[in-house]
Amino acid sequence: MASGDVRQVRQLMQDVRQGRLSRRDFMKRAAALGFSASAVGAFLAACGTSDVPATTGAVATTVATQAPGAAGTARAVATGVAPAVGTGAAGAQGTAGAVATAVGGGSGQTSGTIKIYSSFPVNSSSKSQIDSVINSIKMALEENGNKAGNFTLVYESLDDGSPAKGGEWDAGVEAANANRAVADPDAMIYLGTFNSGAAKVSIPITNRANLAMISPANTYTGLTKKVEGAVEPNEPEVYYPTSTRTYSRVIPTDDLQGAVGAAYAKEIGAKKVYVLDDTELYGHGLAVVFAEEAKANGLEVVGPEGVDKSATDYRSLGQKIKTANADMVYFGGITGNNAGKLWKDLRAVLGKDFKMMGPDGIYEDGWLDAAGDAAEGSYVTFGGLPPEKLTGKGAEWYKKYKEKYKIEPQGYAAYGYEAASVAIDAIKRAGKKDRAAIREALLATKNWDGVLGQWSFLPTGDTTLTSMSINQVKNGKFEFVKTVQPLKKP
Repeated sequence: MASGDVRQVRQLMQDVRQGRLSRRDFMKRAAALGFSASAVGAFLAACGTSDVPATTGAVATTVATQAPGAAGTARAVATGVAPAVGTGAAGAQGTAGAVATAVGGGSGQTSGTIKIYSSFPVNSSSKSQIDSVINSIKMALEENGNKAGNFTLVYESLDDGSPAKGGEWDAGVEAANANRAVADPDAMIYLGTFNSGAAKVSIPITNRANLAMISPANTYTGLTKKVEGAVEPNEPEVYYPTSTRTYSRVIPTDDLQGAVGAAYAKEIGAKKVYVLDDTELYGHGLAVVFAEEAKANGLEVVGPEGVDKSATDYRSLGQKIKTANADMVYFGGITGNNAGKLWKDLRAVLGKDFKMMGPDGIYEDGWLDAAGDAAEGSYVTFGGLPPEKLTGKGAEWYKKYKEKYKIEPQGYAAYGYEAASVAIDAIKRAGKKDRAAIREALLATKNWDGVLGQWSFLPTGDTTLTSMSINQVKNGKFEFVKTVQPLKKP
């Protein structure tokens, strides 16, 4: 059976689950693609439907009548025998079985090959950051001999960026990546995403297939938690159509990071903060949290105000901020949304000593390069510690990374290593090639003693880690200022 047919039937299955296609129409279209009665039954069973076999023959007959070109296929389906295509009936059945297995959750084997996919914007403005994360994932795999128990691990890195977006993450590409992993019966782990907006796309896809997803970098609160005023009304439930949590992350969330940023703004003497964001899920959510926490700390706040990320000049915005008599700017957003240009233009109007702060979305060399001298003096929060400040196993990892790659690791590198490490451990503990078992083992991670310290996953899929760091740009580099523990709990 051609791979294109498999992709088509997988899309049809998704349409059935989401109510866009009736079961009867699904059977007609699957039959026309050449799948047998038993295969169609298996597909619909995977969709949560069991009333198929009795009607399949009648549908096949209808297809034969209405689509003469598919008569042979329909007759074969009516008799329960798949047509000879490619390697023959057995090949068609095998392909159907593979698709059903991918959706159902695995073969249950206790040895063999397991695939781990990752999905990041590898050619984006965050390239140095992404390269660092991927290097760390490969380190974790190599240190385990590319094995997890009796399983051989195969890693495949996918790019969720697109040329149309200048290499930045693209919702359509991310959806295709998630569907690709879901369709692979060997895929048991989906490492991703880098951008929280991309996770919004892929979590529901992987959730329907019971495929464990773990992120080293997503911080948007609404992916896992309901925080009044900081997330949309239907979050996070909308991302989990099966009502079972399949997503986790090893980095603290923005409700904690925003609070830390606001408290530090007060500490450095800010009185009135002009809050901006890049209008994306992560950036706006963080800006909202910062603004509310700043108010709670007694600061005057203007905004949040969305910024046009495709603008060529932000000096008029700088004049607006100046007129408002603000003494600090806070920006919620990422490097890829023109943060470097924003900084340059605001600095040109507001001056080199004006207080400016951003989140971990700009905590990377790509932003330093884009902002140039305008970055100097800026404060940047990060949902953890810089690599060089890690202790214990973290310090050992930092030393090995530098020895292996001859370069300083970026901020999220340790989180990529940690995500891969706990995923490998979950596969070992599950002991079988079964998505449900591996997902359960991953979410059940407790008292993990890794490069980030000792931590556990909460029922939401969030980490118990809460340590944040304040960093400042000095002489063109990020310089660690202090570690902060949020007053809030995760």
